[in-house]
Amino acid sequence: MANHDNASNAGKTIKDSARDAAEDVRQGASKLASGAKEAWNEATEGSAAERVKQDAAELAQTVRDKGAEAMDTAREMGAEYAERAKDEAGRLYRAADRRVHEVADQAEEYYDELSGMVRRNPTQALGIAAGVGFLVGLILARR
Repeated sequence: MANHDNASNAGKTIKDSARDAAEDVRQGASKLASGAKEAWNEATEGSAAERVKQDAAELAQTVRDKGAEAMDTAREMGAEYAERAKDEAGRLYRAADRRVHEVADQAEEYYDELSGMVRRNPTQALGIAAGVGFLVGLILARR
């Protein structure tokens, strides 16, 4: 559940960065529009055009910076989640390995018990094996 909350927070952080970048773009576009309008109204084409060009360059740089910032945030979060996934996979592997050893130990104990029973009662064991073999033969013969 915590991983879901962290992923949700990461998504919100990236969305907030994108929203901020979009707002900066809107403001820059508005600034560009007003600069272009002033340039037209002033009829001093040289300085007004230069101002518009400078505003456009600033806007482009702002967009690049915000995009780079969002990419860095996403990259950091991706690395963090990859590390968490790696840790969790290691934990699961160790737990499974422990469980495999436990099952193997139990199987060995059962085998030792069964071997002891067969040694103590060989005739009974032979009779049980013959009965099981007979039943398996009947089942397979009916197919």
